[in-house]
Amino acid sequence: MQGKVEICGVNTAQLPVLKSAESRELLERAHAGDRAAREELIAGNLRLVLSVVQKFAGRGESMDDLFQVGCIGLIKAIDAFDLRQNVQFSTYGVPMIAGELRRFLRDHSALRVSRSMRDTAYRVLQAKEKLTARDGREPSVEQIARELDLPRQEVVFAMDAVCEPMSLYEPIFNDGGESSTVMDQLGDPRSSDEQWLEQIALEEAIRRLTPREKRILALRYYDGRTQMEVAREVGISQAQVSRLEKNAIHQIKKSITAQ
Repeated sequence: MQGKVEICGVNTAQLPVLKSAESRELLERAHAGDRAAREELIAGNLRLVLSVVQKFAGRGESMDDLFQVGCIGLIKAIDAFDLRQNVQFSTYGVPMIAGELRRFLRDHSALRVSRSMRDTAYRVLQAKEKLTARDGREPSVEQIARELDLPRQEVVFAMDAVCEPMSLYEPIFNDGGESSTVMDQLGDPRSSDEQWLEQIALEEAIRRLTPREKRILALRYYDGRTQMEVAREVGISQAQVSRLEKNAIHQIKKSITAQ
């Protein structure tokens, strides 16, 4: 997001940046009831909101919505900041803004999961960020499980529960012409083009059989009857059943081969 980027009607390239001393002074005035100082403090930290929001992009929500939610987190951080603590406002504000965004994404997920599972997922995300910041790399599932003293399986379930679902028609590759979607990468051997064509050919071949041949095949291969049982059912000899069955199968193979 470099250059002029419009979010919620705001040109982010023109957002002001406050120095630490300025933020401190505005915080003191805002906490004393100065609404103008509070508004200036909000405007001066919108870049901070933007930097956090960028880390949550691509999760199915519009950037405008995420930016507004991030601003809510910023306002909460301003109101809750303890001036007695010797920390920079940004150090306190970033996790507050990120927490507000996580709650929004969790509560507006397309897949509804239990509250306990969402809470576990939230703890997993916090532990993941903590371990990443400490070690400089993304932690494994085992490391997160040890950090939270949870079974590995529970951590995996929690992470899956808050995963954003992906559309089957989501573009994953574009070479400048036609784009490739998730659907294009999925294959089901039971419903491939070859299987589909063979099914059509089989149905067409069966359609060409005589009613008696169709009935014999149905009794033999759908109902699992023996030739003797079929003979009694149809009212012909077992030899005739055997001959008609063989002839029907031969005709089907011949029709499919000719396709």
